[in-house]
Amino acid sequence: MPHPLTVDDLWALPRVGAPVPADDGTRAVVPITTASMDTNEATTRLWLATVPAPGAPPAVRPLTSADVSSSMPSISPDGTRVAFVRKPGGPKGDGKAKAGPRFPDKPQVYVMPLDGGEPERLTDLPLGASEPRWLPDGRRLAFVVSLLAEAPTVDGTAELAKAREDEPVKARVTEDRVYRYWDRWLTDGQIGHLCVLDLATRAMVDLMPGWTRWLGLWEPGGSWCIAPDGREIAFSGCRSEPPYDPLLFGIYTVAVPEAGVAAGAEPEPPRLLTAHHGGPASRPVYGPDGRWLVYGIQHELDFYADPVRLVAHDRHAGTHTVVTDIDTWDRSASGWTFSRDGATVLLTAEVEAHNVLFALDLAGAVADRAAHPPRALLRDGWLGEPRVGGDRVFFTRESLSRPPEAACCALDGTDLRALTDAAAAGLAEIAFGPVEEVVFAGAEGHPVQMFVVHPPAAADGGPAAAPGPRPLVHLIHGGPHGAFGDQWHWRWNSHAFAAAGRVAALVNFHGSTGWGDAYCRSILGRWGDQPYHDIMAATDVLVERGVADPARMAVTGGSYGGYLVSWICGRTNRFRCAVNHAGVCDFQTQFASDVTQGRRRSMGGELWDDLPGLDRYNPVRQAAAFETPMLVVHGVQDYRVPYNQGLTIYNVYKARELPARLVVYPDENHWILKPRNSRHWYGEVLGWLGRWLG
Repeated sequence: MPHPLTVDDLWALPRVGAPVPADDGTRAVVPITTASMDTNEATTRLWLATVPAPGAPPAVRPLTSADVSSSMPSISPDGTRVAFVRKPGGPKGDGKAKAGPRFPDKPQVYVMPLDGGEPERLTDLPLGASEPRWLPDGRRLAFVVSLLAEAPTVDGTAELAKAREDEPVKARVTEDRVYRYWDRWLTDGQIGHLCVLDLATRAMVDLMPGWTRWLGLWEPGGSWCIAPDGREIAFSGCRSEPPYDPLLFGIYTVAVPEAGVAAGAEPEPPRLLTAHHGGPASRPVYGPDGRWLVYGIQHELDFYADPVRLVAHDRHAGTHTVVTDIDTWDRSASGWTFSRDGATVLLTAEVEAHNVLFALDLAGAVADRAAHPPRALLRDGWLGEPRVGGDRVFFTRESLSRPPEAACCALDGTDLRALTDAAAAGLAEIAFGPVEEVVFAGAEGHPVQMFVVHPPAAADGGPAAAPGPRPLVHLIHGGPHGAFGDQWHWRWNSHAFAAAGRVAALVNFHGSTGWGDAYCRSILGRWGDQPYHDIMAATDVLVERGVADPARMAVTGGSYGGYLVSWICGRTNRFRCAVNHAGVCDFQTQFASDVTQGRRRSMGGELWDDLPGLDRYNPVRQAAAFETPMLVVHGVQDYRVPYNQGLTIYNVYKARELPARLVVYPDENHWILKPRNSRHWYGEVLGWLGRWLG
C-alpha cells in the first residue's frame, strides 16, 4: 500500500532537467540527477530520449556513465554528436584523451557520438569550462572559459592560481560595492571568456582577450547565443566598471573569426548593443534567419521584479522595438526562443501560480504590440523554459504533486507527449493528498490565491481518514517577489509537511509574481503590511471552513518567508510554533547582504537618512512581543541573508528565556542542498512541528 511522502522518498526520486532537442526534433538529450545518501553526493547522467509516437510510452537510453556527473549537453547540427561538461571524478582515464589532464579537478568539455561510444576530452583548462555550444559548421565549439581578471589568459590564470594556492596569506581585499554573490567571494577576479575551439586542429581562440568583467553572473546557462551564420555571438555582460555601483548588465556582441584563422589573431572587442537602454538587459536569442535578435529588458535598477519586456532588434535596420510591455500584456517574460521559420517567439510567463507557454507573432508585435500580444498555448502545472527542435517545443513539466519530467508538444500547444517518466516507479509507492486551489479576500479586500495541500486520506503508516479540523502549517515563500506555483519543490515539499496528517497552506500574498505588476510591487517599502494580513485572512478562512484546528497552527518559511515568520511572531501569538529558515530579522544588519542595490525601496529606508522608515517593518523592533516557540535554521555560507540574522533572533529568544532551537549548517548556503543535510533539515523541521502541534 502506498505510504506518505518522506524525505528519503524525495532523495530517491530522479530529478529531471531541461531537455535539449536535436535540430530535427526527433530526439532530445535529457540530464537526470540521482543522489546517494551513502556518498552524500548527487550525480547527473545524460540520457537520449526519442520522441514517442502518439500514445506510446517514453523511450530513453543512457548516454554517459552513471558514476561521473555530466551536464550542459549540446547536440551537433548534424545530430551525430553531443558535447557536454563532465565534472571531476568517476573512473580513471579520459576516454580517447592521449595524455592525462593537467587540471583533473576542474569541469571540462567532452564530446561523444550520439549513437554510443567513449567520450573524448576536448579541454584542459586551469579553472575549467562550461556551456558548450556548436557553431553551425559543426566543426567548432564555443564555450565559456573561466579566467582570472588579473591574468586573463589560460597560461596566466594557471600561474596565478598556483601562486595563490601556495600563498599562505588568504586575505580578501576589495573596494567594490559588489564583492560576493550568493555563496562565493568575487574578490578572486574570476570571470568568463567566450572561446571557440576547432575540433580538428584543437586550436582555441579567445573571443574576448582583455575582458575583465562578469559574463552572465545572474543567469548562468542562458546568457549567450550564437548567430545562425556562426559569425557573431551575443551575450549578457556586466556594463559596470568597478566598484559596480550601480550593478548593470547589458547585451554585447562579439565577432567570431572564420574557421582556420590563427589562434594568435586579435579579435574585435565586444560591442555594447544596448547602450541606448539605461536598465538591465539579458538573454539574447537570434532568430533562425539571422535578421532578428530578441532580448529582455527591465527599466528599474533597484527593483529586481520589474517585469521583463521583450525587445526585437532588427539587425538589418538597426532598430530596437519593445514587443511586450505591461501596457498591453501585464506579464513578465521568462525563457524564450524562436520557431524554426522565425515567425513566432515561444516564451513562458507566470500566470496566477502557473508557468504558461505563450506564442508571440513577431512581425505583428513589431508593427503593433497592442494588437498582437502573446497568446497562451499550454497551461499545465508549471512548464520550463521552451526549446524548439523541428516542429515541436521541448520543456519540463511539473506540478505540486508531480516532479519535473521532460515533455514536448506541437508548435500550437497541442499533441503533448511525455519524453521521460523517470519518477513513475517511485511515485507509485507514495500516497499524495488532494491539492485545492482557493481564492479569498485578503488585505484591503483584494482577492488572494492559495494552494491547500491535504494529507493522504489513508496510507500505509499514514494518518487514518478522519473528519474534522487538522493541524495547519503555513509555508511562506521567499522573494518576496516570487510565488508558490503549481510546482514540485524539493526543499520545501508541501506533501512532506502534510504527510503526518497536517494541512499545508501556500498563500500567494501581495508582492507575489504572476498577478500583474501592481500586485507585485504593492509591498515595496512595507514588507510586513499586506502579506501579514493575507496570511491572517487565509488562516481565518481555513479555521472557519473547519479545515484547520485553531489550537494547532504553525508558520514556516525561508528567506523573505523567514522574515515574515519573524514579523508574524512579533504581531500575534495565535500560532503554536514557528520555523524561520535563513530569514531576515533585522533590516539594519541585513546591509551585510551580497547585493544591497534597491534596499531603500524594498525595506522602506536607509540607515543614514531614514531610520524610522527602515524600522517600520523591522521584526527585531517587535522583539518584546515574541512568544511563539521558534526553530531557527541557517547556512554559514549564506551571503544573501548572512547567517548572523539567524544568530540574532535566536539570541534574542534565549535572552528572553523563550523556547527556541538553532540549527546551523557550516557547509550550506541560502539553500540546504546536500542529501544528508536535507534529510537532517526535514527531520529538524518536521520534528519541531510534531513537538508543538502533536
